Amino acid sequence: MKEWVRGVTKVTDRTGPVDRVGTRYIVRFGPVKSPTQVLESDPPRRFSTRFGNWYLRGVNTTTFEPEGDGTRITEEFVTEGWVSAITARLFGAGSYKGSFQGELNEFAKLAEREAGATDDGAPSA
Repeated sequence: MKEWVRGVTKVTDRTGPVDRVGTRYIVRFGPVKSPTQVLESDPPRRFSTRFGNWYLRGVNTTTFEPEGDGTRITEEFVTEGWVSAITARLFGAGSYKGSFQGELNEFAKLAEREAGATDDGAPSA
């Protein structure tokens, strides 16, 4: 996770596999903790978690759909409370590395690298 989500320093206190509904873990952003619970896991199609602390909490759902030679990733964040709505708006704006779009861009680079893809579609050496 820290490879694509800016500010994540570690993930701790995992209660089970992250692909199992009900698993809980703590995502740490330095001293700030974000307790997280897996709500839905249907690999390789869908993954959903409830996350949160005092300044950003809600539900995050990610869907993966085949599209052409690749995969379309759709991220949906539903925040809870007005503080979370404001925080999400700040993180949602722009494409800098710490924004939601920036995180998706970093995730795409990581996925392409792990798949061994190159610009021409041939496996990398």
